[in-house]
Amino acid sequence: MAQRTYNGWDELFKQEFAKPYFIELKKFLTEQYDSGAVYPPKRLLLNAFDHTRYEDVNVVILGQDPYYNYGQAMGMSFSVPQGVDVPASLVNIFKEINQDLGRPAHIVGGDLSPWANQGVLLLNTVLSVQGGKPNSHRGKGWEQFTDKVIEHLNNRERGMVFLLWGRNAYEKKQLITNPQHLVLTAPHPSPLSAYHGFFGCKHFSKANEFLAKQNREIIW
Repeated sequence: MAQRTYNGWDELFKQEFAKPYFIELKKFLTEQYDSGAVYPPKRLLLNAFDHTRYEDVNVVILGQDPYYNYGQAMGMSFSVPQGVDVPASLVNIFKEINQDLGRPAHIVGGDLSPWANQGVLLLNTVLSVQGGKPNSHRGKGWEQFTDKVIEHLNNRERGMVFLLWGRNAYEKKQLITNPQHLVLTAPHPSPLSAYHGFFGCKHFSKANEFLAKQNREIIW
């Protein structure tokens, strides 16, 4: 069987997959998937990377952990498959886009794959969750892995935009030290916090302005 490739992320993944923390994480995930509901489905754990090549990343949207209800999580932060009701956090993201840009997001349903295909890495700080239990896989090793992803992107010469939403995402800010990147932070877009600074953050217009100044196609 041919060895799987990872869309330009191979060098980083090869290094991380061999480290003790990731080997322990794999054991933990095997136990979790064998014993009950874990989201997203195992085949979609690295879906964000499958959709967005390393070389193509222009924007990183960093969330917390996957949706914890059946059928919602698809391995990309805030995105849900076609036909699934749009979750409240994503509804609020669409509201902010509309308010910020004066037009809708032009996304069908809640599947954000079109953004991913344009170079938006839809990354959570933790890439799996036990059904019905938010943050249940926190502290199991995913944070170390996503730290390395952020550091890997930070070292790139080409500037990009990091949108860090929520406390868990904000904790990654210290990893982004390259001054040519644009780092924007806001509360999480969930109904519990969206009115405390996410609404009105204007992250989408700011990201577009940054990309346009670098002669790259805008996303929104």
